[in-house]
Amino acid sequence: MALTADVGAPPLVVIQPSRGWRALDFRELWRFRELVYFLALRDVKVRYKQTALGVAWVLLQPLLAMGIFSIVFGQRGLTTNGVPYPLFVVSALVPWFYFSNATSGASGSVVGNTQLISKVYFPRLAIPLAAVLANLVDLSIGLLLELVLLMVFGVGLSWQLLALPVLVALVVLTALGVGVWLSALDVEYRDVRYAVPFFVQVWLFATPVIYSAGDVPERWRPLLMLNPMTGVIEGFRWALLDSGEAPLAALAGSTLIVVILLATGLLYFRRMERTFADVI
Repeated sequence: MALTADVGAPPLVVIQPSRGWRALDFRELWRFRELVYFLALRDVKVRYKQTALGVAWVLLQPLLAMGIFSIVFGQRGLTTNGVPYPLFVVSALVPWFYFSNATSGASGSVVGNTQLISKVYFPRLAIPLAAVLANLVDLSIGLLLELVLLMVFGVGLSWQLLALPVLVALVVLTALGVGVWLSALDVEYRDVRYAVPFFVQVWLFATPVIYSAGDVPERWRPLLMLNPMTGVIEGFRWALLDSGEAPLAALAGSTLIVVILLATGLLYFRRMERTFADVI
């Protein structure tokens, strides 16, 4: 008598350890998309739980930094293409704060979820991905603040705003690429958690946030273009402020570097994730 499987039986899932530099299974990650959503939602709730000001912190960060930088650097004769310096700097601070917060959150996300990793199977990439996506709430609020400031300073909105979704996707991929590398390294080398704040602080001054890329001496500009955030910042300024020509060269360079950074980061993360539960 032949045995037949039940029609309504759940599919058989076989879990095998990954080997070598095998490519990521993005279909599996898509099947766990609800987990990514709930992990991101958890991060948002934890961030603002029992805070007196709540999401007002998202507004205070760029506003306070804008005020300080305007006082210190506003009269230094920096190139702003006729845009008021406060608007010039805040248009860069909004994507920068997203990048710095998302990178910092993703870098320690794997170690911070030790109990979950050691007990339940799921694609480990879901953890840094959720940490990066959770900060999109802050980025959205920051962009709304930027639009309000544009109206306050009497700067009209232009068609370049249509490029914002592409620029947002680019800064998300940049944060994910750096975050994936750091989160995998943090499992093996706990020095990473101490190095990241200093690393991000130095990166701020190596990125044209306070100044324009045009203010950098000619001999240093090729080095500046190796920074993937250079094209991101210049792109946001162009889209929000309608100042100058589209920074196509900077955006192309940043896109290429982000692709390399993300591809190598994902491969390294995939290679190391099989040891996460044991090392943590």
